[in-house]
Parts: sequence; structure tokens; C-alpha cells
Amino acid sequence: MATTSPIIVGLDIGTTKIAAIVGRKNQYGKIEILGSGRADSIGVSRGVVVNIERTVESIRTAVQMAEESSQVDIKRLYVGIAGQHIKSLQHRGNIMRDEPEETITQQDIDLLINNMHKLVMPPGEKIIHVIPQDYTVDKENGIRDPIGIYGTCLEANFHIITGMVTAASNIQRCVLNSGMEVADLILEPLASADAVLGEDEKEAGVALVDIGGGTTDLAIFQDGIIRHTAVIPFGGNIITEDIREGCSILKTQAEHLKVKFGSALSRENRNEEIVSIPGLRGAPAKEISLKNLAAIIQARMEEIIEQVYWEIKSSGYERKLIAGIVLTGGGSQLNHVSQLTEFITGLQTRIGFPNEHLAGNMPDSLCSPTYSTGIGLVIKGLEDAGKVGAVTKKKKESGAKIRGEFFDILYKKGKVFFETGQLK
Repeated sequence: MATTSPIIVGLDIGTTKIAAIVGRKNQYGKIEILGSGRADSIGVSRGVVVNIERTVESIRTAVQMAEESSQVDIKRLYVGIAGQHIKSLQHRGNIMRDEPEETITQQDIDLLINNMHKLVMPPGEKIIHVIPQDYTVDKENGIRDPIGIYGTCLEANFHIITGMVTAASNIQRCVLNSGMEVADLILEPLASADAVLGEDEKEAGVALVDIGGGTTDLAIFQDGIIRHTAVIPFGGNIITEDIREGCSILKTQAEHLKVKFGSALSRENRNEEIVSIPGLRGAPAKEISLKNLAAIIQARMEEIIEQVYWEIKSSGYERKLIAGIVLTGGGSQLNHVSQLTEFITGLQTRIGFPNEHLAGNMPDSLCSPTYSTGIGLVIKGLEDAGKVGAVTKKKKESGAKIRGEFFDILYKKGKVFFETGQLK
């Protein structure tokens, strides 16, 4: 059975890497990755573009690799946005319906959401996402889906995510300068959540923590709805810097040590465990204790996790997270990071891999938490394409029905006849 799913490309512009993922749904509803590309990110700092020219080069490299591996000509991208400029707020909106004798439709909800996009933001900020939490119809609270209900006053609580206009504009400029266009800007933790979380976890209550290179992103779900988002301006790169300074070695050596020997719990290493680092220009090799290495990593990871836990407690959902915490992103691959998280927060913790929605024949490298955001962007793009397709189909059916009724009326009046296939 051939699939008719559109081909979607997700572009994850991270602090350490830029990844392009090409995918579509197969006939079983799973995500089939057609190709991917990765390039070092040399123009991005803490999730924000700081050098457009270098970022454009990295995007072109990643997209070209994705094109070659997928044999797809890439023109439109679903792009992730993150960074410490991201903020969130709660707002309530309402509309008065002119025809309360008719049921509430998607058009009413769209009007309510569009009104939220008109909110006046502080100078330099723009609205990225408007996410409904729950609805109220004529003072009846706690309605999850009001479509089909009769009512005059439709209200809703919204979770609104904002970001800096300049940050969003720089991302769009980079993509345009690369010869492509932005299909949509999507908050990265929302994309990662779609890749690694199950619907049962979102319903029960879960905190997704995406530990990237420059930032750590948090998204809290409960009752299947996103309730809180936050961005912490620390990630894996600052751990690498701590190792570089603490051990007096090169940054590349520090990164290699972190990835290959790093641990988030120093007690898991013995004092006699030593690794030797080559010296510079004939200098003697430097011996580094793995216990000391883990102590450096643990100190910084504790700071990151404590800030995450503070955000969780501030959200008011600490005691509602039945599914606990799910860690993903490159930083989640540190040894013993889930144990440290459980120790600090008291919440059960697991590592989230983006293989739940992937077809079974995907390469192991793409099932890494490093690619959670990129795969999540593909999933978001497929959802967006599905919504557009559904609306288009509905409009066509509506138009066909109207035309059919119109023809019936005219035919009964004797004013319709066909000649050589043309309506006159």
C-alpha cells in the first residue's frame, strides 16, 4: 500500500548542531525518516542566531546532506525556535456569538485564538504560539472541546508563548538566505514533547526537560494540555567549559571527556580511575581523575536541575506529575543524569528517545535523544499538513454540496441544460 503523506522537513537550529530531518508517515501511521543532515552550529549561541552568515552556511550544509540522502528537493522547512528570550504567560479571552441557536464551530474557536494574537506585547516581543487550556460556555467551566455545544458566550484560558522579534526574524532571514522558506516557527520543547512523550503521559502529568547545548527547555503537560513552559540559559556547553577550566585542557578534549567518560554522579567513580590526555607540542600527558571529572559535571548538573525543579514548583503542578520527568536532548545522555534528577526532585525520571513514533527500520543514530527536536518538528509539520488537508477537504465538500443544491434548484425551474459538457 503506497502512502500519500506529504514529505516534511524539520530544521533544528541548535547551539552545537544544525540538523535537517526529512520524513513522512507510512501506511501504518509511523514516521519514516527519508534522510537527514547535520552540520556544526558556529553562528548560534544559547539558541539565538548571533552570526547570520555562518548560520546560513551550516543550514546549507545540513540541508544539502539531507537532500542527498533522501533524494528530495527541499524548499520549505518547519524550523525550531528556542533561547532564553522565550517567555510564557496565561491569558483569558472571550467572544459573544451572534447566533447562539447554532452550535459552536471551529470558526468560533479560530476567532477566539486570532483575538489572542492581537494582544499588545512589550516592545520587541511577538507571540509565537497561542495554546487553549480549557473553555467556558455560558459560565459552564472546564470544557475540553466546545465544538457542537450551544451557547452565547465562549471563553477560554490560553497559554501564550512569546519571543523576541529580532530572534525570530534572524532565524527566518537565515533560512531565506539559504534559498528556502519557513513553513512555520515551532517552539522546540513542544516539538521534542511530540517526539518522546506518549499521550498517556501527557494526560497523567509529565515534565519534559530537553537539555540542549546552550539552553535547557521545560514543558509541563497535564490532562493532555501543555500547562507551563520555561527556558533555562544553561546546557551542555557550559559543562564543557567547566571541564576545560577545571582540568586546564582544550575545549575539544573537554567535550570528548564529557561524552566518553562523563558522569553526573561522582560517587559512581573510584579514585584510582584515571584517563590520560595528550599534552600540547611535546608536553607530557595530563592525567585526569574520572572522579574529579564527575564532580565538575555533577556541580553544574545540580545547578541546572535545581533551576528546572524551581520552575516545576513555581508552575503549581509539582504534585500533579504522575508520570514524573522525561529527560531528552544531547545532555540527557550523560551517565547517571536520571538518577541525579530523581535524587534532587524526588520525581521518577526516564530518558526520552524519539523512537516511539518512528518506523521500525530506522537507523539507531536517529533514535538518539539528540534528534528529538528534529523528529518532533517533522511530526508537528505532519500535523499541520493534516489540518490544512482537512480544512481543504471540508471546503471542497461544502462547495460541492452548495453547487449541487444550486443545480437542483435551477433544474427544477427549467433553467439548466448541458451542451458539450458545459453549463449554460
